[in-house]
Amino acid sequence: MKVIISLFVSIALGFASLLAAEPAPKTILFYGDSLTAGYGLDDASTQAFPGLIQQKITAAALPYRVINAGLSGETTAGGLRRIDWVLRVPVDFFILELGSNDGLRGLPPAVASKNLQAIIDRVRGKNPAVKIIITGMQMPVSMGEDYRQKFAAIFPALADANQATLLPFLLEGVGGEPELNLPDGVHPTAAGHQIVAENVWKTLSPLLR
Repeated sequence: MKVIISLFVSIALGFASLLAAEPAPKTILFYGDSLTAGYGLDDASTQAFPGLIQQKITAAALPYRVINAGLSGETTAGGLRRIDWVLRVPVDFFILELGSNDGLRGLPPAVASKNLQAIIDRVRGKNPAVKIIITGMQMPVSMGEDYRQKFAAIFPALADANQATLLPFLLEGVGGEPELNLPDGVHPTAAGHQIVAENVWKTLSPLLR
């Protein structure tokens, strides 16, 4: 009888241990170019907006971990080439921040759109339940109004076609503000990344909760 009681106690304790165990954190992957990578910052791991998002997640005690897969100089074509390697890690949230380098080089918006769609297809192929956020970008006026409009239209169209969440303009409040950007006028300073992180958090946090 004592053996049976001991066995039941052991089983009960085992179930209690399983119930008390913390669930494995889900993964949020930021996939982008130098903006995501944190080009020019003293410590990109903590000062770039993905790192700041991780700090917000930790402070809110949410079960998510952030992976920064930004690569300076990345184009949509480059992003497509390396996406399979990145997707070796299971992804629950995918934040797509690519296209700026295509635009600054004057590449056809239709080509960028095709590459971004292919990236989305690869991501969904790995995990059909993944939640995708597409970050919109805008080109400087020097690129011409016709090009700027066609380029900006890529992102809402992709979000609509893929039932993805759209962040209309990643650099809202930062783009074109000299005091929030490095001397190149393109990459945000640490203070600029703080604002970018707030832009992202407003879109991301409701999905996490």
